[in-house]
Amino acid sequence: MHGHGRAHQRGALTTAVLLAHTLLVQLVTFLLRPATTYRAIELGTPGAWLGVLSACFALAPLLLALPIGALADRLGERRMAIAGAVLITSAGGVLAGLGGSVPWLAAGTVLLGLGHICGVVAQQTLVANAPGRSGFDTAFGFYTFAASLGQALGPAVILIFGGRATVPRTHDIFVAGCAVGAVLVPLSFAFGSSGAHTAGSAAPEGGLRSLARLPGLPRALLTSCMVLAAVDISLVYLPALGVERGIAASTVGLLLAIRAVSSMTTRFFLGRLTRVVGRRRLLVGGTLLAALGLAGLALPLPVGTLAVLLCIAGLGLGVGQPITMSWLASLAPPGLRGRAMSLRLVGNRAGQVVFPSMAGAVAAGAGAGGVLGVTAAGLAGVAVAARTLPINDG
Repeated sequence: MHGHGRAHQRGALTTAVLLAHTLLVQLVTFLLRPATTYRAIELGTPGAWLGVLSACFALAPLLLALPIGALADRLGERRMAIAGAVLITSAGGVLAGLGGSVPWLAAGTVLLGLGHICGVVAQQTLVANAPGRSGFDTAFGFYTFAASLGQALGPAVILIFGGRATVPRTHDIFVAGCAVGAVLVPLSFAFGSSGAHTAGSAAPEGGLRSLARLPGLPRALLTSCMVLAAVDISLVYLPALGVERGIAASTVGLLLAIRAVSSMTTRFFLGRLTRVVGRRRLLVGGTLLAALGLAGLALPLPVGTLAVLLCIAGLGLGVGQPITMSWLASLAPPGLRGRAMSLRLVGNRAGQVVFPSMAGAVAAGAGAGGVLGVTAAGLAGVAVAARTLPINDG
């Protein structure tokens, strides 16, 4: 009995550290990324280049996600979490100390992207390697709930430095990001490790090739990457929309937080929702709901209506990531789950490179509102494609 109690306490501590780590990684990321947009605007960067700056976040991780996943399988989740925390803290330092030009903003953004993907691969691999496969929807729901909480708190911190100004005090935000990193690094040393990497050569024959043959994988990855790209584009172009329409930075931070909080709501109840609605129907319906909400942002509407639309969009955007994670984790064998999570992240990062770059081209002619409208159309398209996905409801 005592051994069982100690194991339960260790499991609770591992979960608490995982959720705290997830929250802080997302908080610092969603704090620094809008701040780089505001700093770029301060420097007079054209709107078309904002999409390129956003793509810098995803470019290096796109190339390195699969090796990082393999390292997580080989070396364990804790070491990847520590590496991610160090890189994120370094990104804050570069932005605070050298972020007075677009090339250095891009360099800091690349570091942030690398640190973010190391942390996220560590987190998702730990969840995927957790004992028992029956509760993946609930486990990934709670994991992505913590991620959404961080995504809500990050923009909310901008309120402290924004006041009523259209552009907040970006240097102070970059310093705050460094301070969060100073907490994240020691927390990473307490990060859990599933022990899957000590199981020797447990990776099945075929490796990534066996994962690539999963039925419906391309459509599932396309849905996942479009949903994440929509979050990414809203993070970059909502501040730009605010500048275009004269909306205060504090209000924009609040709008971004509303989007994240509504996604948290969906994710907290994800296990129940999938049992009632089914994974595939929930994925299709949520993606369509997100498309509806983002489409409305392109219209010249009052701030109160924008808040309602972002709430609707957030409810839908909260569905795609945890469902595709759960589906992949339930199919991937032990020893390949880090690579399974990183394969999905490669698709996500590809979307984060391609879609924001396309969005930047749209912004040159149609402004931030046009970008959000085109993003909504993309979401509607992948929702239609997801109707025939072979995603089971178990």
